[in-house]
Amino acid sequence: MNKQYVHGYDPRENIRLQDQASTLVELLHSDTSYPPESQILEAGCGVGSQTVALAHNSPLAQITSVDISESSIAEAKKRIEAAGCTNVDFQSGDIFNLAFAPQSFDHIFVCFVLEHLAQPIAALKCLNNFLKVGGTITIIEGDHGSTYFYPDSEAAHKTIQCQVELQKRAGGNANIGRELYPLLHAVGFGTIQVSPRMVYVDSSKPQLVEGFIKNTFTAMIEGVRESSIEAGLIDEETFDNGIQGLYRTTETDGVFCYTFFKAVAMKK
Repeated sequence: MNKQYVHGYDPRENIRLQDQASTLVELLHSDTSYPPESQILEAGCGVGSQTVALAHNSPLAQITSVDISESSIAEAKKRIEAAGCTNVDFQSGDIFNLAFAPQSFDHIFVCFVLEHLAQPIAALKCLNNFLKVGGTITIIEGDHGSTYFYPDSEAAHKTIQCQVELQKRAGGNANIGRELYPLLHAVGFGTIQVSPRMVYVDSSKPQLVEGFIKNTFTAMIEGVRESSIEAGLIDEETFDNGIQGLYRTTETDGVFCYTFFKAVAMKK
């Protein structure tokens, strides 16, 4: 993947991203809103899974959403139109080579993008050029190392680690959530505030059982089965037992926990 990453690169991943966004909108986006007439850059919008929440929360701000994939942008446009949002413009572009003038934006929003980049600091430096002094950047990332559950399953942990390792080999970092503060500090941002957003799921929360455990997290791990086995990271039996262990947490006595990290920082 190196510098480039395409959100929603296949139909199944597209669906998973939609499920993730709809399930987590309150947890991740309820406190993100921008003043009227603000110019917002959403870097790496993918198929627009987060764009709808962004547009709804700031209906009088103007959002420019960019992505490297034309097909993803086409999907994002459909989603925004279906939601009735009129404050979003879409452009195709690489985060490392965007054609905006310096200090073009009041705020920048980046969600689930840095984890897929081999050079997250370089990406943040590029984006920082387009941010006005005193403007903010908001970043949201997950951290697979924060996953724990009941009943516990050694096979499930090994299966999750396959996804972490494959992402590492592709130049990404599935545990990047815990690194948001040092990354932003290294680039020179100030007033950095990072808040952990835990997803806690038990059987009293059926929407999260279905939307997060099954359709978001386990679906993501299931998606790397073939690649994990081909890479020699795990055998078929252990992988499948791990998936069974994850599904086991969706039963009446099961519990599942995962933490996202949300950072907001200011350009000095």
